[in-house]
Amino acid sequence: MKESSLKTISISQLTPGMYVSRIVEQSGGIKLKSEGKVTSQKIVDVLKARGVKKLVIDGAKAFDIASAEAASAPPPPEPSSPAEKAPKVPFFKEIQRAEKLHAQGKAIQKSLLATVQKGLPFDETIPREFSSKLVESIERNPDALLCLTKIREKDDYLLEHSLNVAILLANFGQFMGMTETQVNDLAYAGFLHDMGKIRIPDNILHKPGRLTDDEMDVMKQHVQFGVEALEAAKIAPALVTVVSEHHERLDGKGYPAGKASTQISREGRMLAIADMYDALTADRCYKPGMPSQKAMKILLSDAPERLDSNLVQMFIKCMGIYPVGSLVKLSNNKLAMVAEQNASPLTPVVKVFYSLTGDHFLEPKDINLATDKHLSIDSAVLASDYKIDFNSFFERSISI
Repeated sequence: MKESSLKTISISQLTPGMYVSRIVEQSGGIKLKSEGKVTSQKIVDVLKARGVKKLVIDGAKAFDIASAEAASAPPPPEPSSPAEKAPKVPFFKEIQRAEKLHAQGKAIQKSLLATVQKGLPFDETIPREFSSKLVESIERNPDALLCLTKIREKDDYLLEHSLNVAILLANFGQFMGMTETQVNDLAYAGFLHDMGKIRIPDNILHKPGRLTDDEMDVMKQHVQFGVEALEAAKIAPALVTVVSEHHERLDGKGYPAGKASTQISREGRMLAIADMYDALTADRCYKPGMPSQKAMKILLSDAPERLDSNLVQMFIKCMGIYPVGSLVKLSNNKLAMVAEQNASPLTPVVKVFYSLTGDHFLEPKDINLATDKHLSIDSAVLASDYKIDFNSFFERSISI
């Protein structure tokens, strides 16, 4: 191969028909499995989404798309899964640190909300450092914190929601191949995004039924209240912008600014998805959360008109069909918690803990559904469907 045939280009110059020799600049540490042909625009889009910035192409190996398809060319280069970057810390080790982080996050949220409620600026040092610790835990083993997003206290929604959104975004950002700085900023935006809700009257904020038009107008003010609090705390303007966009929608019918399409940042679109997903799956004092699968269907139904279709698809792929921490009913009439994702989204590792036949708890046991061919998932379920206090069981038997 002649050196003259090699050329370094930016990702924006990459087109189908080119042959990639190697990647020379990227964010997020994603590596190519092999060199190869770029046979479609979809390959280009995936590489962009995973943070590839510059590549070396081999002009001598450029090809005609139609001919390549007819000849069944070798697979094009694809970025490997972020999970392949480094071995994960075992779940049982990370869950202990993750529980302490989760409790710390709720305490920090409580303190921040109390400060905002008094109309005082807060010191961002502590929440900023905390958000970085969340990202570090996700890097070590995302399953631990993701599992804790399912362990909720009904009366702590405001404290837990922003914390959970930060966790979801840290995982989502890493899956997307964003840089460490970008992931930290994204998680931090999630942690701060609902600060303004503390200034909404409780009779509106916690109303179990549908809000009236006037009440909805009051509720919408929480975004501006939050922006004002972040500006008073001297939070970076770019991050404040992301927070301000979490209720904006692509069709321009969101709030507060009615931004549409490309006016909304990528991070703002990601925050909107994580915010909606956690709100839909959260247990509230007046209603149980819905199963993750139902929430994902709602996200899909809102795309592409209101939510970014590509990002919704990536979020669902990131979370898995059966997200970590969610409960499932198995074919042997036992309940299990999803503990870890496998290559196949339908066969995760699960922790069996309850017999529906005997109506009693079991000694927790891990089962890899990818290798155990005798068991399969019948359906996703909620603990409330069977009147089970899963939170108590989790604390007693799983998080030790």
